Amino acid sequence: MSTTDDERRLAELGYKQELARSWSGFSNFAISFTIVSILTGGLASYGIGLANGGPITMAWGWPLVSIMVLFIGLAMAELASAYPTSGGLYWWASELGGPVWGWFTGWFNLIGQIAVTAAIDYGAAIFTTSVLNVIGIEIGTDRTAIFMVFAAILVLHAVLNAIGPHLSAVINNISAWWHVAGVAVFVLVLGIGAENHQSIGFVFTETVDNSAVGFGGVAFSFLLGLLHAQYTFTGYDASAHMSEETHDAARTAAKGIVNTIIVSAVAGYLLIMAVTFAIPNLDDALDPEKNNGYPVIYILENSLNSFWSGTLLIIAAAAQLFCGYASVTSASRMLFAFARDGAVPGSALWSKLSVRKVPVNAVLFISFFAFLLLIPSMLVPAANAPVAYAAATSVATIGLYIAYGIPILLRQRHGSRFRTGPWQLGPWYRPIGIVALIWIALISVLFILPTDDRGYPWNDEFTWTVVNYAPLTLVAVVGAIGIWWFVSARRWFTGPKRNVAEPPDTAETPVGA
Repeated sequence: MSTTDDERRLAELGYKQELARSWSGFSNFAISFTIVSILTGGLASYGIGLANGGPITMAWGWPLVSIMVLFIGLAMAELASAYPTSGGLYWWASELGGPVWGWFTGWFNLIGQIAVTAAIDYGAAIFTTSVLNVIGIEIGTDRTAIFMVFAAILVLHAVLNAIGPHLSAVINNISAWWHVAGVAVFVLVLGIGAENHQSIGFVFTETVDNSAVGFGGVAFSFLLGLLHAQYTFTGYDASAHMSEETHDAARTAAKGIVNTIIVSAVAGYLLIMAVTFAIPNLDDALDPEKNNGYPVIYILENSLNSFWSGTLLIIAAAAQLFCGYASVTSASRMLFAFARDGAVPGSALWSKLSVRKVPVNAVLFISFFAFLLLIPSMLVPAANAPVAYAAATSVATIGLYIAYGIPILLRQRHGSRFRTGPWQLGPWYRPIGIVALIWIALISVLFILPTDDRGYPWNDEFTWTVVNYAPLTLVAVVGAIGIWWFVSARRWFTGPKRNVAEPPDTAETPVGA
């Protein structure tokens, strides 16, 4: 498909070509692969899985989540092929269900995009502070140092994103290869250089019961620990959000989603297994006083010599910086498209493009609110700072997956009336979509639960410092946008707004054909 064909298809969907269409299919894959970033979510949130279920969560949880996510990705890919616009999920839901569906999908997606950016860059700050101390810049690794580095990283990513889309494509292409090579180095170094290796029996059968609610035992704890893998598999909707900047978007965006999930599933499992086999002592890896809240750093520093542990920390930190940068890129495009249709206060500001065709104001919006979301990490006792990070991952995961699920549900309702794009599932759309929706419903309930038993009101030692504020954040924001919809927005928000006349030669072509 030529650029002219891409622009014609975009015009059929109601928009003129405003963003620079300079991305290849590989670049489109690379941004989703970078945001999923197994070297980010897989490592920074490793402690969530290890503390909930233990090694079995790594051995069995990762492949389970990978399979379920593939069902979701396949369903989304079909939609991305039919509707290759930067609005992505929001546009799909609006087209298939009307303005109200688009309104809530867009806000869930925006909340998730902000939260995932915050969680990614906070995780990057954790590893970056360790790297800085390793190379002699001794700023400490306490939460104040982490938060300061977190803020600096957000500023860096905002500035780099403002430079232009060509730089984004180059950086994400480099990042894709960095991740592949980085995983290979991790596996080789930990496989050969670790002082001790755990047995196969340990990795595949050892459990940690931290179910936190007094029932369910290891099985329930295992389910809570799936947040580790599920959070890692977020952000692959970036391929859809970059559609208006990608050549042959009706095919390459769909392939970008699916290929990201498959490659991340395989490479991620190799990475997670390498780390788990290298655990020197499980009790110490789970002890906050010894791991400083982040088990992977403890494992690297206690299973390898200083040179190799430092090398792996640098590889991971660089990957996480790539990931956060890409997340800001994707989130800003989603906000740009949502604001272009008048759904966000100050829409004219957030949909404005710079001379380099970058939504710079949207970039700043995402960065600022990502910063605000992690302020609670400085308000709770230092020992509970990881709880705030875990809550941010929950907000990101739930917000994004609800946004993923709504258009999948609406596509199910349309059945054979849905006009597919060149990439389609055929009759398999039905079972694939049903499995995807069941899984999204399950994880949306699981991940609002506290991961510390003192976070439940019926516990005698209940304390607000360890409460999972994910449901509170989601209820507050969704409640606000729900009230806004019924009080005001339903009178003026009509969904996607056309800004270009439909091409004469496609005037009779149904949307989604």
